Amino acid sequence: MTRIFATTLPRTIDTLIRDFATPAHKGQVIEAWLFDDAPSRRAAEAAFAKHGITATIRSSYKPLLHFFLEEIDLAAQPYSDIRVTYPRHEAANDNRFLLETYPLGALVGDARISFHAGPRTDGIYEVVLTDRNGATTSHEVFAPNRVHRDTVNETHLSPTGWLRISDADGTVIGDAQLDTDYETLFHQTMAAIAAHDWGNQEPYFNELNITVELPGQDHPIAHGHEAISLHEALHEDFYFSLLELFQVKSGRPLGDRGLQPGQIVPEIKAGTDKLTVTVESRALSTTEITGPAQDLDTANNPLTSAQIADELGKIDGDVFTAQSRSGRTINARYHSGTDIPVMISGGQHPNEITGPSGALRAAKALAKRDGAHFTISPLENPDGYALHQRLIIDNPCHMHHAARYTALGDDLEYRTGANLLEKEIRKKAQDISKAQLHVNLHGYPSHEWTRPLSGYVPRGFDMWTLPKGFFLIMRHHDDWTDHANAFIDLVTKHLATIPGLLDFNNAQIELYCTHAGDTGFDIINGFPCMISIDDRHDVPLTLITEYPDETIYGAEFIAGHTAQMETVIAAYDAHQKLMAQKG
Repeated sequence: MTRIFATTLPRTIDTLIRDFATPAHKGQVIEAWLFDDAPSRRAAEAAFAKHGITATIRSSYKPLLHFFLEEIDLAAQPYSDIRVTYPRHEAANDNRFLLETYPLGALVGDARISFHAGPRTDGIYEVVLTDRNGATTSHEVFAPNRVHRDTVNETHLSPTGWLRISDADGTVIGDAQLDTDYETLFHQTMAAIAAHDWGNQEPYFNELNITVELPGQDHPIAHGHEAISLHEALHEDFYFSLLELFQVKSGRPLGDRGLQPGQIVPEIKAGTDKLTVTVESRALSTTEITGPAQDLDTANNPLTSAQIADELGKIDGDVFTAQSRSGRTINARYHSGTDIPVMISGGQHPNEITGPSGALRAAKALAKRDGAHFTISPLENPDGYALHQRLIIDNPCHMHHAARYTALGDDLEYRTGANLLEKEIRKKAQDISKAQLHVNLHGYPSHEWTRPLSGYVPRGFDMWTLPKGFFLIMRHHDDWTDHANAFIDLVTKHLATIPGLLDFNNAQIELYCTHAGDTGFDIINGFPCMISIDDRHDVPLTLITEYPDETIYGAEFIAGHTAQMETVIAAYDAHQKLMAQKG
């Protein structure tokens, strides 16, 4: 274990109280925008009040949403119409400030709400509220941002702290951007990691661990799986910023999924009064999280790695395996039969949690059929899965994209060369079965995904920032276009018969369109689909499922892996039918 960096920072909210809750400032009005949770901000306001100072401490993160959560009582004062005009800025995506209002459209009850792009570039939202009697009130809501360059010299417009001080007569005597503890911790840590000598050979480390103690708690919002979580946002910003840092170091373009830096693990811990960070280079963990076995069909939590292996062992077929970077075994089965063969896989991105259960349930059902012919590898990335199981102990409702890639730090699908490790399981599946269809089960966040310290919208993953239902991606070789279109038609017709699934999709898509604009998908039999020619895959047909499953549990988790199972079976049947017609 090697210590790279460690520091403890004073809380900005405490520093403001120390500096301004004094007799010299009695009678003044203080407005501050900080990265702190609501209880901490309310406590600070009370501390100022004891000294005769009126203070309003707002959130730098999603300020328009917080305005409605904390300053407008929608329950006590029902409104018939809400009009929000959002600002824009040349250094940000055109809909950036609209995205920050999510999921306000789902929180306003019967009120009609509309969002409009405005001409302002000063970060101010204009809000007009109309009550049931037709009376209107107007409000301006400030969203402090700053233009800056990050560690890889890319320019961002990012949320920031702000401090405004006025005399009792309303004269503004101070109004400026404020570097907060949250921002400072992130930027100091990134700078320290960038300055470290990592050598020139990938991987640069085994596990790069960033452990942060951050005060405050997540604040659930009364819609779906949404929560205000500065802790989750920090995890996401550290993880993807560090990928970008090492992409540039390696000479690769930003977003390159073939980078192999090692396993990057931000662990953001809540509930302390300190703001600390410790960065260490560690050995890879080989620990497995244990837990009780669940009934496969009704499992309401992600299965343990041990149960995934046990369930796979119940499926008849020839065993074939591969090895992960840490030495874990990737297990698979070849169930030989007279049907046209199909490859089934899950767990490429192990924080997408419904895939392994859905793959196993589908294989279990197919194995009961005469002539069934398939390969099944339900957990392609066991190192990432073990990390996800470890991270959800502290933060079960976070996305944990650090568990998305392998312990080499790459996306196994993009791996090339002789030492394929985890990807070897796919090569063996194709060689053994000669399958021409690969059903690859995936998921994506069930709630909003942000990077507030790097421009808010996750760079390179813009389309994934908000949930938009269960959708399908069909990639095919050029000469399989007709087959692919007919295939998607058959699969989506089956999915449309699953009780509740279309209603689930429609509700998420409607809210997505309100806060982000058009989905960019074709809608086929009620399901968003993306169909494209892609010769990158050796298999001519690849069906990728995308269920909004990151952080779901209970009945919603069951619904998720049921949809995954049904998709596999529908895809299997559609492929048999179309290949038979093809002769």
